[in-house]
Amino acid sequence: MGQRLSPEHQELYCRVDEVLHYLWDPIGVSHVPEARDEYQSYLPHIFSLLIHRGDAEEIAEFLTKTATQAMGLADTNSGREHSKQIAAILGHWRDVIRERHTPNA
Repeated sequence: MGQRLSPEHQELYCRVDEVLHYLWDPIGVSHVPEARDEYQSYLPHIFSLLIHRGDAEEIAEFLTKTATQAMGLADTNSGREHSKQIAAILGHWRDVIRERHTPNA
């Protein structure tokens, strides 16, 4: 049986899921309700990177490799730049959520 996530980690996990689906969305399915789970298989790894203080470059590299190698999309400058932007957003969410859940913050 898996371990329950803390409220902080539950919130971060949800936000990562939303960012991947609505903002990263490399194959353009965010408008399709039936595809809501399309990127959930990548969620645990990205979540792990975030909670173990993975840096934005490491997260961006994972997103780029996933899009190009797992999904077969072209490796472009704009794709790499988009991955960097998404990594920055994810890092920002991690920091905001951590602060929100820190007593006396």
